[in-house]
Amino acid sequence: MSEKHLSDTRFKDFNLPAELLQGIEETGFSHCTPIQAETLPHALAGHDVAGQAQTGTGKTAAFLVALFSHLLNHHPGEQRRPNQIRALVLAPTRELAIQIHKDAEVLGRHTGLKLGLAYGGTGYEQQRQQLSDGVDVLIGTPGRIIDYFKQHVFDLRALQVMVLDEADRMFDLGFIKDIRYLLRRMPPPQQRLSMLFSATLSLRVTELAYEHMNNPVTVEVVAEQVTADRVNQRVYYPAMEEKIPLLLGLLKREPPQRAIIFVNTKRAGERVWGYLEGNGIKCGILSGDVPQKKRQSLLSQFETGEFPVLVATDVAARGLHIPDVSHVFNYDLPQDAEDYVHRIGRTARAGASGQAISFACEESAFSLAEIEEYIGQKIPMEAINGELLVEPQPPLKMERPRRPPHHGKGRERRGTGRGKPPRNRHPRNPSDNGGGN
Repeated sequence: MSEKHLSDTRFKDFNLPAELLQGIEETGFSHCTPIQAETLPHALAGHDVAGQAQTGTGKTAAFLVALFSHLLNHHPGEQRRPNQIRALVLAPTRELAIQIHKDAEVLGRHTGLKLGLAYGGTGYEQQRQQLSDGVDVLIGTPGRIIDYFKQHVFDLRALQVMVLDEADRMFDLGFIKDIRYLLRRMPPPQQRLSMLFSATLSLRVTELAYEHMNNPVTVEVVAEQVTADRVNQRVYYPAMEEKIPLLLGLLKREPPQRAIIFVNTKRAGERVWGYLEGNGIKCGILSGDVPQKKRQSLLSQFETGEFPVLVATDVAARGLHIPDVSHVFNYDLPQDAEDYVHRIGRTARAGASGQAISFACEESAFSLAEIEEYIGQKIPMEAINGELLVEPQPPLKMERPRRPPHHGKGRERRGTGRGKPPRNRHPRNPSDNGGGN
């Protein structure tokens, strides 16, 4: 791993609590990334921060270090009840919330602060009980958190720190009304530390910051180019019938240590998965309708190397920090140029290098001009020769779970109660983006 992505600023240069510094050192971190070096002086001094940084630059650690330090240095009042949380971290997707919680467990292992995690799709009663018992730091997605808040499982009157991560994504997924609902029920901005992070500090994100934060300091750590400079990008122009043979040929020519293949639809993902499995390449498939427990299991298997390739929709484009992803394939070019940046940001993280390979077929090539304009560079084109096209074996057919027999018309599902929606589902939840409820 390269050290060029680090600054000269060391964590021990800051006046951090000893128990927090111990957790940082045990992770192997010594020097700050640029976003950490720019953010921490302001946040540790008690100033609100609105930060913009490229994906994979360490902003999660930046706000967690500031959050833990603030809570350790500012003890809650004696009147605080166990179900009154001290810090709230809001994330747009389940995967990002889980990742933040995982990082918080490592960095805060010696602080004695209790962490809570709340997101949709699984564990409703377990999460509810954890909040009832009391946590200091609650990390989660807006819908599920509002669900518990409206049931008075916890309240926000003793809140000392608020973090909003991926603010631009909150707007994209339609969560902004939920965010404003929670912000208006917190103590006034002058009575809490607030941090907001976003891939872009657009006008709408800036307005949100200035409406609900206390004169935030703007921190922008922007590379000369939008995409990570250690990503080797290239594009091929295959015909539709060449996409599978080309993908197989590239995987054969340069076997990846770990690869993510992005597709635009679940149907395309199942087709790619079938051909890879049918041609001896073990892989997993991840889309928004995969149940949460299975989704977490798949990501764990991918991370531990049980299969080297993950086929995914954009549910995996943000919030996942999976180490050693050497290759990202855009089997389908995304329609949104910003999604391209987030997809290829799954590789070349924390100073490593990686390969980003895109297919511009007749169905998606129209997106390429917008992508190149957004990233400010031309993506080098590679020629397709006969050696790269592998004659595929027939695809493996995906087995689908059998549905239980339906007896009688109008029967409700168990546990929902006479036509009412299950209480662990949120009506505003997006269907294929991993958004949380």
